[in-house]
Amino acid sequence: MKDTILEKLAGIERDNQVKILFAIESGSRAWGFASPDSDYDVRFVYAHPADHYLSIHDGKENIDLPVDAVLDIGGWDIRRALRYIGKTNAIIYEWYQSPIVYMEHTSLLKELNEIGSDYFSPQAGIHHYLGMTINAYEGSLKGEKVKLKKYFYALRPILAALWIARRGTVPPMEFSYLREMEDDARINVEIDELLRIKATADEKFDYAPNAMLNQYLEDKINEIKTSTKDLRKKETDSTALSALFRKTIYTAHDGR
Repeated sequence: MKDTILEKLAGIERDNQVKILFAIESGSRAWGFASPDSDYDVRFVYAHPADHYLSIHDGKENIDLPVDAVLDIGGWDIRRALRYIGKTNAIIYEWYQSPIVYMEHTSLLKELNEIGSDYFSPQAGIHHYLGMTINAYEGSLKGEKVKLKKYFYALRPILAALWIARRGTVPPMEFSYLREMEDDARINVEIDELLRIKATADEKFDYAPNAMLNQYLEDKINEIKTSTKDLRKKETDSTALSALFRKTIYTAHDGR
């Protein structure tokens, strides 16, 4: 599959005349709870030649291939990616932490890891992850039957929100590290059981609602809302991001 992914990425570079700076896995395979039939969620950041950015018009800032049952491949222009770092868009903060790197050109991944914490706003991060949890819980976990994977779509972000609320830092991408936020043995037993089932069940596997986990989600949602209600968004200066942008676009295509 990696060979197929690399072939698709090479085609994107060729067809769009861009240089892919890095490409990573962003879905359940990187989070640490893939099912046997989980697709591959490949995400990348790319750069055009420098002259592309010297225009009075804003260009397209994303490239996406048609999604099929196996591959979901899409990426952002370097300008969008860095702008989103400045806005604490949690997606890009996860991309640069992915444990699965398909390709890497230039030192951008390392530099994002170094600069990301300077721009990370706990208020914005909590807002993102809490919203994900509420959407998954309210929209998918209150029926007579639920999709097993939806529990992870609620549990991973609530643990990320707890990480931010308690530590004030960028939360890790991987579920195993986020579980440091929960030391209740009963909850961890339930989570271990979900992981055991998900490792062998397909993506459409139905599961009876888990009353303990549902109550846990409600309690943690309320806890975070209460404990972080006075947080304000962090204000930052974009100078370092602009410098990284210029450095990246001037070196991406010649490899210096």
